[in-house]
Amino acid sequence: MSKRKRFIAGATCPSCNAQDTIVVFVDQNVEKVQCVKCDYLQSQAPGEVSGATRQFEQVIGVFNPDEN
Repeated sequence: MSKRKRFIAGATCPSCNAQDTIVVFVDQNVEKVQCVKCDYLQSQAPGEVSGATRQFEQVIGVFNPDEN
């Protein structure tokens, strides 16, 4: 079964600083981000996703790639 990967427009890789090379996907209920240029990979367990809302929209969770 293939994982659906989505590019994040405007995102910059924290490792190689390339822009528009970050994809986000879910693997075994763990959200992951990966750079397609340098293969940087970071995972975030579901409990680490923080909720957030903005005016006129509903956001379920926000992935913070800079947090360890």
